Amino acid sequence: MERHKKLAVLVGGGPAPGINSVISAATIRAELEGVEVVGIRDGFEWIMQGDIDHIAPLTITGVSRIHFRGGSHIGISRANPTLDPVHLEHAVTSLLRLNVSQLITIGGDDTMYSAMKLEEKAAGRIRVVHVPKTIDNDLDLPPYVDTFGFQTARHYGVDIVKNLMVDAKTTSRWYFVIAMGRKAGHLALGIGKAAGATLTLIPEEFAGGPIRLKTIVDTLVGAIIKRLSYGRRDGIAMIAEGLVLDIDPEDLARIEEVERDAHGHLRIAEVNIGEILKAEVIKRLREFGLKTTIVAKNIGYELRCADPVPFDMEYTRDLGYCAAKYLLSGGNAVVVSMQAGRFVPIPFSALCDDVSGCMRIRLVDIHSTRYAIARRYMIRLRRDDFDDPHELAKFAATAGISLQEFRTQFEYLISEEPPPLEVTAAGELLEEPQATIEPRRPG
Repeated sequence: MERHKKLAVLVGGGPAPGINSVISAATIRAELEGVEVVGIRDGFEWIMQGDIDHIAPLTITGVSRIHFRGGSHIGISRANPTLDPVHLEHAVTSLLRLNVSQLITIGGDDTMYSAMKLEEKAAGRIRVVHVPKTIDNDLDLPPYVDTFGFQTARHYGVDIVKNLMVDAKTTSRWYFVIAMGRKAGHLALGIGKAAGATLTLIPEEFAGGPIRLKTIVDTLVGAIIKRLSYGRRDGIAMIAEGLVLDIDPEDLARIEEVERDAHGHLRIAEVNIGEILKAEVIKRLREFGLKTTIVAKNIGYELRCADPVPFDMEYTRDLGYCAAKYLLSGGNAVVVSMQAGRFVPIPFSALCDDVSGCMRIRLVDIHSTRYAIARRYMIRLRRDDFDDPHELAKFAATAGISLQEFRTQFEYLISEEPPPLEVTAAGELLEEPQATIEPRRPG
């Protein structure tokens, strides 16, 4: 039987509920097969500098109950070893000095890219598998496979929004709730749809180039006016933080001055999109003589280190077990996934964009039945509003302007609205015009 060297576990990127369960399951599986396990503290931060002092021995006794808790037992960082060839070389040699021949990385698309490059640099000396995690749910896995941490983040996000709804109704105010999601709107939509938020805005719905800030502002103002016409002065707007990245730079001139992380990404937290939208919406409402109280609320840090719900505890235990088992069986250079209850290893190369070489991102499918239903439950200006003169007159009267002026100012918003869904007598869902909905794969 082959004598294994050490197996190391490293966590990169931002936290996500379930990290500790992956660490625990992988450690237990490896130790039971006689392999020593070490945790690399703080991601790539130290080893890419050639520092091998920041490690933590992982044992069954030490990790057997950490799966109940959020956070990361061995820390985390966004340090990126791929920006400098020297750092990548240091990361490889540091692991070799630690007698590590197998590495499990846990992280999102950036950590996955670093894992792939480290495996290439190691040239067979270190075998690497990656366990994908992000509460953003935006890694390019099959549509029915969530990234771990997403369900927990959504669960606690819905709890927060539920309480904010009561506060909004009690105090007759609006909340603009900003949810994490740098490139995709999965978390905002997942929370907004489950909680029954008044409306949800995600970057995917604004197609065709940079988003004008005015379009977002008018979408929110239109929803507030429509809600007022129904006699309600309160509401919850879920907004994906990734909208910041797609807003026309001319509308957010200071965006270039905001700090960027080691991967070159805008630190979205430094752009307070909630406060910007609040100020612009209040200013726009004043044009109609309307006044409302708006509170901008960011949620994300409250979600990403939450204790995992049972779904994520079980899911990540499976991922951690399979990651260790696959490595110990001689496997290498894959992303570990569970699909329809079965282990599916995905080669790194299968998840890379052919042009950029980076990992592909999974966006919200705005042509799906799921998204179409979400839109139907939102209170926002819709195409059928502009086809109903009585309804439109009510909105115009609320805004204190003529029906034609209301149409002039807001009708452009419906140009990108998805077509409605029609349910046939046979129960088949058809998307107009004439496109059948593909059946979901099981899972």
